[in-house]
Amino acid sequence: MNFAPHASQYALRCAHAKRGSVVFPDECRFGQQGTLTRKWAKRGSQPTAVRQTEYNSLWVIAAASPPTGQAEAILSPVLKTGIIHQFLDQFSRSLAADVQAVMIWDGAGFHTAHDLQVPSNVTLIKLPPYSSELNGIENLWHYLRSHCWSNRTYADDLFEVAESTWCKNCLDPELIKSVCGKSYTQTRS
Repeated sequence: MNFAPHASQYALRCAHAKRGSVVFPDECRFGQQGTLTRKWAKRGSQPTAVRQTEYNSLWVIAAASPPTGQAEAILSPVLKTGIIHQFLDQFSRSLAADVQAVMIWDGAGFHTAHDLQVPSNVTLIKLPPYSSELNGIENLWHYLRSHCWSNRTYADDLFEVAESTWCKNCLDPELIKSVCGKSYTQTRS
């Protein structure tokens, strides 16, 4: 089965009675070890970059809607079904009363737990296995790791760094639209 047409048609059916919103949620681990990336240096030189060896980390659980450019997130030191409940509740409250959000999510265990309580204004669509390229927010994680969370160290507060990065970059609707957009989510009239 080809996922893209299936997801588009399902999203249209779910949003038939209400205004629909396609949303890509996911979680990302952010920590002191960071990511090493390329950097500008004089030809022939051997540039260095500091890399921490501590193991402190936290989770950024987020959802982005490329058509509107809106994004919502929470930070947590652990990732459990209870945290996913909190995130879904927070996300649900951020939606307008006439909006039905269609979340296109992977099949991680805490996304599909039997006791997961999904708000009535949110519909979950499970991505096929091993298809992270279909989830638009994965591009946002790559963007943050290469532009904001790379080649640096964090002395103390990961929460502060993650929060300031989120506020500076991810609350920009144009960035969300360009980085997270997927052609298969665009509806045709």
